[in-house]
Amino acid sequence: MILRAFLILIEVSFITVLNYYMASSYYSLDVLYCLPVIQTARFSALQSQTSSGTYTLPIIAIICAVAWSAAEAAVMWPSFPIGAVLMNVLTRGVTFTIIARVIAKLWRDKESIRKDSLTGLANRLELSNRLEEIQAQSQSSGSHYTLLFINIDHFRAFNDEFGHQSGDDVLILLANTLLEVTKAQDVVSRIASDEFVILLPSTDEKLINQLAVRLCKAAEKKLHQNGWNLTLSFGYTTDIGKTKDFEDLMRVATEKLKSNRNSLTSILTK
Repeated sequence: MILRAFLILIEVSFITVLNYYMASSYYSLDVLYCLPVIQTARFSALQSQTSSGTYTLPIIAIICAVAWSAAEAAVMWPSFPIGAVLMNVLTRGVTFTIIARVIAKLWRDKESIRKDSLTGLANRLELSNRLEEIQAQSQSSGSHYTLLFINIDHFRAFNDEFGHQSGDDVLILLANTLLEVTKAQDVVSRIASDEFVILLPSTDEKLINQLAVRLCKAAEKKLHQNGWNLTLSFGYTTDIGKTKDFEDLMRVATEKLKSNRNSLTSILTK
């Protein structure tokens, strides 16, 4: 965040210097001040809604307005009226702030279509889009990819007993844990109330079972540390290329999940 703000300030300074030296010519670079404003709005929209993010937009807008007005006044100084400088800073600052807030809202709306509202993970739509990308890469390289399906056992009963707020806390904790223990290129998603799917490129049958067990154990440990005696079940399927669509892959992974549950049940009842 600090580095990003520093880079934006450098960008504003560079635009201001260019604008100052071009002011005596027929060329105008004033419109470039919109670039740092737009970038800040985008970064703010992609981050969680925090108090620091709330103040970032107007601060950058005012900095751009001041830089623009100062460069403009410096060219004609000292004949440029102070009142005009102040008025320009005000009007430009307000305009930049409005532009930034509109762009930030557009980005948030765009992101909300692709994200689960509770956990911030990818939703079913985003998962389907990413699946197409991973399948295309798999078909090109000939490498396997894996769809891992994770379900919280008896989650509905937990919700009935402890309430929906506790249920939401469980889902958020599980989502954060899955993000922590997966790689950056993996796609972690929530597709239903207690159902999570992870897409893992370059992962085959030999790797996925051990990996799935490790993921679930890490998540269950976090849940138990918070006093929630919940367990997870998983199923998976691996493939190469575009031989199956999302529904086909989910069907296979769901059958695998049921098989894993049945195997565990038979072991426990012996």
